[in-house]
Amino acid sequence: MRVCWLVGKEKCGQRVKLPHMEAVLIGRGPETGITDRKCSRQQVQLKADCNKGYVTVKQIGVNPTSVDLVNIGKDEEVKMKPGQVLHIVNKLYPYTVEFAEESGKTVTEAKEKIQTRKVSCEDSCENEDVEFVPRKTMKMEVGDTQGSSANPKLSNTGVPPHEETSSKKEHSGHWSQGLKSSMQDPKMQVYKDEKTVVIKDKYPKARYHWLILPWDPISSLKAVTRNHLELLEHMHAVGQKMIEECPARESLEFRLGYHAIPSMSQLHLHVISQDFDSPTLKTKKHWNSFTTDYFLNSQDVIEMVRSKGKVMVKGDVSELLKLPLRCHRCKQHLSTVPQLKEHLKKHLPK
Repeated sequence: MRVCWLVGKEKCGQRVKLPHMEAVLIGRGPETGITDRKCSRQQVQLKADCNKGYVTVKQIGVNPTSVDLVNIGKDEEVKMKPGQVLHIVNKLYPYTVEFAEESGKTVTEAKEKIQTRKVSCEDSCENEDVEFVPRKTMKMEVGDTQGSSANPKLSNTGVPPHEETSSKKEHSGHWSQGLKSSMQDPKMQVYKDEKTVVIKDKYPKARYHWLILPWDPISSLKAVTRNHLELLEHMHAVGQKMIEECPARESLEFRLGYHAIPSMSQLHLHVISQDFDSPTLKTKKHWNSFTTDYFLNSQDVIEMVRSKGKVMVKGDVSELLKLPLRCHRCKQHLSTVPQLKEHLKKHLPK
């Protein structure tokens, strides 16, 4: 019979048994040795599936729990595998999981790895393997399309392939790593140059929704410094180019910005039309992430990095995702997302 253990990385002897398919609550207390008041006594719920080799992690506490430094979100769940790191609260108190036979012999890690996994995620996440491909400067040709299936074409300008720093595949099973895969997928790419690539958002929240990503591995806004200022300005300029070449630019408004706490690893700038006419916009969280101060304007981020040397995000910014639904045009309050979407039709261009 296989069992699962939660193993402390800072205190190697600290082990908590996670019985098969039983919910175990972890937080502040003698079991973990955590005394931090920002950590709830019931901060996170863990449920191990010893047959499939993963642990379902659910954040219960108010302050953020994360897996591989990606915040889960209160009452949200993610699947965690051996090799990934769980931080109980505020990127502190790291733990990993191990699966072993009852005798105590750890199951061979190679058998535990799941190289590709499809997980349903509609907060702009993709799941495939990452494979580096030669970079070429591409010219964008945006066709006159309607709806979230906008499919700009690419034409190669003939620039020789840029020498890659790595040709290895990076297997990233966790859904939060999906952007690193999608940015390498020619079917997703809309434009690319030596510094950035533009892809279609796999779960667009409007008729036109693109993501601009740097080739350099930058995890999020937290990792941005003044050294990245030129890159941020370049990403903004690419976003402006996308808007200029969009066939609907005369009838639609656009915004360029970043989520204060992104769900996906790898820095990415959103270019999104303000119609929000999309079947994949389904929840209050989706709506508020683009229509409140949770969405940081690109120019504001650039100015903040220029003046302060980093991006500063308020600690309670996640609370903005819980605000009541309100139309971004006329500020009318709506009770449900279906009512909101019906109301938005009044503001669509004729």
